Formats: sequence, structure tokens, C-alpha cells
Amino acid sequence: MSVLPLVFTSGWASGINAYAVVLLLGVFGATGITDEVPSSLQRTDVLVVAGVLFLCDAVADKIPYVDSVWDSVHTVVRPVAGAVVAALLAGESGSLPELAAGAVGGSTALMSHLVKAGTRMGVNTSPEPFSNFAVSMAEDLGVAGIVTFAIFHPLAAAVIAAALLLLGMVMLIFLASRIRRFLRRSARRREENRLRAVP
Repeated sequence: MSVLPLVFTSGWASGINAYAVVLLLGVFGATGITDEVPSSLQRTDVLVVAGVLFLCDAVADKIPYVDSVWDSVHTVVRPVAGAVVAALLAGESGSLPELAAGAVGGSTALMSHLVKAGTRMGVNTSPEPFSNFAVSMAEDLGVAGIVTFAIFHPLAAAVIAAALLLLGMVMLIFLASRIRRFLRRSARRREENRLRAVP
């Protein structure tokens, strides 16, 4: 059970930015900061791909409306990444069955991804672009901080991740009406574009 807090925290963080999680864990393992990271995440090719995808994510995530499209594409990617990272963490330590770890990491990643995607829809209703950039930066820094903290204090990091997940779900309830407006506006825009395209 000793790896469960790290599995939960990495799952939460993967739901927000899976590439940052893979990159950070890989770097921490490769530099010898921790021996909890499996060797498969420390490989140079994995780190290069994770780094390139992290840069793509960092750019796409800060552009209003592009971030929502990016999030919809990652509805599958982030939970799968969370499950794989969790299973790898558990498989190396042997203290938690890989299947259970994958389920915890994947489901936590899915929940935090849904909170992130929903929050972004709410933020995109704001008329100015700066709130989107600020939220994206806060997410990036939060993921980096929590994953780093989890390496040294996994239980405390898991408690923080659980609190942030709960807070995000509560915030999502308050943003629900804005999200509905965003979805209606998107549907109207698609319909207008379709009608314009008809000769």
C-alpha cells in the first residue's frame, strides 16, 4: 500500500497534464532523485516524446477554445496515461497489484480531467483572454509542484490532490450554467458555419 498515495497523486496530475507527469517522473528517476520511478519512464526516447508533447500541450492549453478542443481529444489520452503510469509505479514496487493501481490512477485521472475540461469551458465564457492563460499557468505549476512534493511526501501530496479534486468538483457545479451557455454558443456557431457552407 506504500505506493498508493503516489499512484493517486500521479493519477490526479495526469488528468490535468499527463505529459508533464511522465516528463517529471522520468527526469526524477533518471537523475537519481528517487528510485520509485520505473526504468521505462526514464528512457531517453520517452523523455524526448514527453517533452515535445508537453510543449504542444503548454501552447494549446493557453489559447481560448483551442484548449477545449485539446481537452476533448485528451478525454481518452489522460485517463489511459494515468492508468499506465500508476500500473508502472505499482509494478516496480510490487506493493500494490498493477491492475488495481491502474484502476485507481485511471479513474482519478478521468475525474480530474473532467474537472479541468469543465472548468475551462466556464473560463472560456469570459470575454478577455488573460483568465485562460492564468488558469493554464496555475495548472502547470500545480502539477509540477504536486508531483515534486509527492516524490518526497507521497501521503501529504495525495491529501492535497484529493482536496484539489474535491474543490474542483464543487467549483464545476457553480460553473455549470456558464458551461451550458458555452456549449449552446458552440453548437450555434457550428450550425451557422454549416449553413454558410451550404450553396
